[in-house]
Amino acid sequence: MPPPGEGSPRRPPEGTRAAAPADGDDRTLEALGLAGVPREQPLLYPGAWPRESGLLDGDRLLPLDRPVRGDGGDRVPVLAIGSNASPGQLRHKMAEFGVDSPIPMVRSRVTGLDVGVSAHVSRMGYVSASPVRAPGVVRELFVLWLDPEQLAVVDASEGVPMAGGNFDRAWLPADDVQVRAPDGAVLGGAHVYVNRHGVLHDGTGAPRRHPGEQRPLITGLLRASPRLRALFGTTPEEFCARARADRALCDRGTRLFAEERRVTASGLERYVRRDRAGEPGPPPAPPAP
Repeated sequence: MPPPGEGSPRRPPEGTRAAAPADGDDRTLEALGLAGVPREQPLLYPGAWPRESGLLDGDRLLPLDRPVRGDGGDRVPVLAIGSNASPGQLRHKMAEFGVDSPIPMVRSRVTGLDVGVSAHVSRMGYVSASPVRAPGVVRELFVLWLDPEQLAVVDASEGVPMAGGNFDRAWLPADDVQVRAPDGAVLGGAHVYVNRHGVLHDGTGAPRRHPGEQRPLITGLLRASPRLRALFGTTPEEFCARARADRALCDRGTRLFAEERRVTASGLERYVRRDRAGEPGPPPAPPAP
């Protein structure tokens, strides 16, 4: 596949069209408050999410004026559970590999899934979100329609192709998890990234819900564990600073979650195996999150 910008002009994905911005309508991520990158500022995690569907095109988020469909093309639907729904973070991931083709981000109604807390400490300095099976629960989440090149980049960022990575990608069929687009259409299924370490529980054995902000989450985790404080300090700022890019320390924190029996299954592990054969290979991988 030629690098973006070579061989053919950049254009919106098939089946989509970006509505032309009104005169004077600044659609840059900075102007929209969506430019923050949790990979660079961990306490921003999961980053700012858009209020509505859009087409991420470079440093702009353009409105969509028609439904997004697979239509037999090469794009696949991927549920964004954490920072993958942050345009700033998504743009940052793509930029690592020089990928700048547009990405449709479709706000959708998802039934049967909730947002839990990963049972690992990320080398990016935060504790990320992970999907959990939750029959009957309804959440508003974004579906990313990714082409093979974009999918390979996101796979690499989640550690899918690496033996020591933190996530696997799984296919969730519509019979188990329903994804309803804004126009009412129900997808036949969607991909999602399932944590290989499991998720943290809430003290009763049930998966803990991610609060959507790092500061209260890390504060609570540190308060509950003297051993975690000994490793990462007593404040969210210390935690992020010590964890960032220190693989050995992050691995110790991840093991500690298991040793202190804070970990439970996400309920999605059974979907992983069916997804792994025959998937497109990723480009050279950056450091795992």
